[in-house]
Amino acid sequence: MLEKVARIQQRLEDVERQLADPAVYSDREALRRLSREQKELTPVVDAYRRYAHAQERLDQAREMLGDEELRQLAQEEMAQAREELGQLEEELKVLLLPSDPNDSRSVVLEIRSGVGGEEGALFAADLLRMYTLYAERRGWQLDVVSCNETELGGVKEAVATVEGEGAYSRLKFEAGTHRVQRVPETESSGRIQTSAATVAVMPEAEEVELAIDPKDLQIDTYRSSGAGGQHVNKTESAIRITHLPTGTVVECQDERSQHKNRERAMKILRARLYEAQQAQQNAAIAQTRRSQVGSGDRSGKIRTYNFPQNRVTDHRLTGDNKNFNIAAIINGDLDDLIDALTLADQTRRLEEGGQEGKEQDHV
Repeated sequence: MLEKVARIQQRLEDVERQLADPAVYSDREALRRLSREQKELTPVVDAYRRYAHAQERLDQAREMLGDEELRQLAQEEMAQAREELGQLEEELKVLLLPSDPNDSRSVVLEIRSGVGGEEGALFAADLLRMYTLYAERRGWQLDVVSCNETELGGVKEAVATVEGEGAYSRLKFEAGTHRVQRVPETESSGRIQTSAATVAVMPEAEEVELAIDPKDLQIDTYRSSGAGGQHVNKTESAIRITHLPTGTVVECQDERSQHKNRERAMKILRARLYEAQQAQQNAAIAQTRRSQVGSGDRSGKIRTYNFPQNRVTDHRLTGDNKNFNIAAIINGDLDDLIDALTLADQTRRLEEGGQEGKEQDHV
């Protein structure tokens, strides 16, 4: 492990030398790549330096054991240094886990109502509000690109962009089927109903990463519209883009400007094509079991929002850590839940890494 950290430290020094060269600032792509790499490597090197300092303290304390007057102080210092070394070793193990290259990206968020009719659409609207409030807490910018609303204020389908550092690293755990159990506003008898909505989270793709041939695009314009006649334009500012080779269709009517709608629609199209490309690559690399945590599997039920029992249960977590206060969650206070999912994902990957090491040793 320490050999790997030493290589990372050397790489960080190389990156910092390149960033110190004024010439790199004329190449925006190189600057972006190096800055991102510096940000990823720095926490590992900082933790290693703290580890080396704790090891130095331990060695110094050992040398003090021979002095009768300092022995008790030396033993206390050794105990503290050993505890710190153990904590830093675990921290380094987590930091050395392979990072998701998409973690620092902004995302495209898609929410669709599922089973439950109008109640499913109302729940989808609640989820859109929940993520909007969470984005505000994180200092991100969430913009609704398109939204197909029902007469009662529900959402059949909504597409939003979430701009912000690390948005994908947090929101990727939201991908999947969300189930709700409550008495619907449309239910007069007071009977609890189970409904659902699905959430898709896609990392935003850079233009340089995904080349799209303009010849493969069919672009149509139309007048935007909304429930109850809201947001109706007299000009054809809404955009529909069809990617002919894949049949992928993206619509955007949120902006008054046709140019802005087209720009946003292209951003969503790139994200969808990028996600499909990644899925193909992942399938080609390995057909082994993929964990629900962070898998992006839209078909699996990941969470239940039980209003009568005032709790949210995430089915990827176990024990007492899987239940959360529903009022906090539905109002966008998602950090505790996402932290628990992040820890579960890290623990699983550490266990899988340890198991692979044992199998290699056995061979």
